[in-house]
Amino acid sequence: MDTEDNRSLFARKKADLGELAERIHILYNPPREYFTILIPVLIALLLVIGAAMSGMVFKGTEKVQAADSDKLKAYQELMAQMNADDGEDTLSTDTTKTEEKKPDQRMGLDEVLIFAVIIAITPYAIDITLQKRTIRRKEELYTEFLFKLSELMRGGLDPIKSVKELSRTDLGILSPNVRIASTSMVYGKSFGDSMKSMAKSLQSELISRYTTLVIQASYSGGSVADLILKASEDMRSIIGIEREKEGNLSQYVMIFYFAQGIIFFIILTLTTSLLPFIDQLGPSSPFGVNKLAGVDFARGFFHLIMVNAFFGGLIIGKIAEGDARHGLKHAAILMMAGYIACAVFIIPPPVAETTGDFSIEVISGNAQEGFPMLPLKDPIMFKLIDKEGNAVNRTEVQFTIMPGGSVSPASDITNNDGVVSVDVKLGENTGNYMVIASSNGVTQRATAISKNA
Repeated sequence: MDTEDNRSLFARKKADLGELAERIHILYNPPREYFTILIPVLIALLLVIGAAMSGMVFKGTEKVQAADSDKLKAYQELMAQMNADDGEDTLSTDTTKTEEKKPDQRMGLDEVLIFAVIIAITPYAIDITLQKRTIRRKEELYTEFLFKLSELMRGGLDPIKSVKELSRTDLGILSPNVRIASTSMVYGKSFGDSMKSMAKSLQSELISRYTTLVIQASYSGGSVADLILKASEDMRSIIGIEREKEGNLSQYVMIFYFAQGIIFFIILTLTTSLLPFIDQLGPSSPFGVNKLAGVDFARGFFHLIMVNAFFGGLIIGKIAEGDARHGLKHAAILMMAGYIACAVFIIPPPVAETTGDFSIEVISGNAQEGFPMLPLKDPIMFKLIDKEGNAVNRTEVQFTIMPGGSVSPASDITNNDGVVSVDVKLGENTGNYMVIASSNGVTQRATAISKNA
């Protein structure tokens, strides 16, 4: 008995909620755009405002580099410390603790803005896509409705009785609309007015156009059934032509997607091949001042990919479906795919929160000899290990070289083995150079020797 009472109570509450929802819909009739546009846009705005108020900033394309005077001062302090160590070779390595400002590895406001745009456009993109599919299905079923209507009229029924007869059959998603039209005819509404109301509720321009043709045929006399059958065949032909056109244009959609992929691979090639060479030249080179060394190309390329994904999606919608609104789904897909690809291959990943309870070791490349203004033959490799001897992975390490030269990259993330490497280019003077790896206040130095050819 208790189970039956609970089921009855649940059924009553469900009916009350359904009645409440229907009452709100009848009284206020809120447009669906409130739920697919207004609410997502408000959520996106709140996300951006909250991120800005929490201290997030827009990450630009300018690298933060240490001044030469700061490098020289740090070099002098380390040299003085090395000379003060009794019985220790100046070419040996050791670990020291220094006070340094931790880099800001938080997500930038530009990345939050990307998420906000995706949140704002995705619900509306999904809604209009589903609406288009539903309308297309209604148009296909409407051709069957007209065909069956013509067959009943051929059997001797008038249009009103034919619609009443069809209201008792299964017409899929058209069934409720046909039943409403039949009921309105029962209560005295004319065939033309009832059909117009049904066409309006179906929200299809093609259905409205052929409904008007059917109404005019019903008042024209003659073979009305043949005219309705002809309208059904013409409508089916138009739907077929539209499908064929969309199928032919789908190849251009794939071309745009491939173009976006090609752009990404070009940028990835630049990021992994050309740009490290530019960074390795350092602020100065034999060709003059290297202004490109201060530009964060990875962040700039990330912005380029996101902007191209958004507007490329709109162009796809305009070309393939005749309306830029239908390109929002392509924009959302391209932006999400582009962000994931950039996060994996281009922009630096977030680093793990670590303390200073680890040490840095030089595992290869120490005390190499080279020539002025040329890179060393082998990279210098460092390893981060904790007190238990375990590797410390996903931790950022910054690199500097003193008193001159350049390193590439300026910072990197340790791999799963806790290892990170750096390519070194010596300065223009001969003598000893110091390559310093630092992370969370822990530093380690390796040496390189520049000699005359």
